[in-house]
Amino acid sequence: MAPLRVGYVREHFSSPLLQYADEDKGKTFVLVECPSGTGQLISRLTNDEIDVAIALTDPLISGIAKGSDAYKLVGSYVTSPLNWAVITGKDSQYQQISDLKGTPIGISRPGSGSQTMAFVMALQQGWPTEELQFKVNNDIHGLVKSVNDGTTSAFMWEWFTTKPWVDSGEVRFIGSVPTPWPSWLIAAHPSPERAPPETLKTFLNTLSTHVRDFDSEEKRIKDDVEFIKKTWNYPEEDVKAWLKTVGYPQNCASIPGKVITDTLSVLVKAGVVKSPEGGFDVNQFVNTAIANLV
Repeated sequence: MAPLRVGYVREHFSSPLLQYADEDKGKTFVLVECPSGTGQLISRLTNDEIDVAIALTDPLISGIAKGSDAYKLVGSYVTSPLNWAVITGKDSQYQQISDLKGTPIGISRPGSGSQTMAFVMALQQGWPTEELQFKVNNDIHGLVKSVNDGTTSAFMWEWFTTKPWVDSGEVRFIGSVPTPWPSWLIAAHPSPERAPPETLKTFLNTLSTHVRDFDSEEKRIKDDVEFIKKTWNYPEEDVKAWLKTVGYPQNCASIPGKVITDTLSVLVKAGVVKSPEGGFDVNQFVNTAIANLV
């Protein structure tokens, strides 16, 4: 049986997954890097380029809410919020989030977390979400270029991933917008041919052991710090600061129903999705043959 094709974003959150991959050596799964983020992950699930995606909560949920049948939720990956930094060009005129009203915002792809969180930012600021303007810049490198050449006013990206560009003076940080939901979920194509249930369950159960190990108090003190420093060359103080904020689930094969309902509530208020008559059915979002909806 062919190994699962697991799409992921290569950043510090993926550390337990990378450790699992080093041990598995392609027997259960192979990793497919998706540097543009969740929009690219969803596109690759749709186009039969991956079978499983470890991706941001809000775009996954909004995609299903908008009718996508390319995937269902099968698990949880990170239980803490994601801190989205609002970033502008080094010489731009923008000094604070309120200055961005009516300006073009850079995003990686349509349906990405960078776009969803722009809607959440607009909701917090009291801006009409239907007036938001977006320019697609593909990845962090394109986003940095766009704020410095003036084609966009700002973009949103995870803080610690963006911090090296801020520290080097290439861009400026003008605010942050944490997600109002746990930040990462796991999705898989619903076809048993693409993602065989037993293979998927084995993947989730073994991933859970690696996540629990990484999340342990003992490993957080030293081993996690050393792994992230070695893999991403982050300064030790940044690694330790991030480890104080991140949380992982005890069981990756469980999904709290409240995560789905709370996320949908915010996405509806932000104008990202529209609630159907009678409201959403949480069971439609989850492959309950694989995941425990709790």
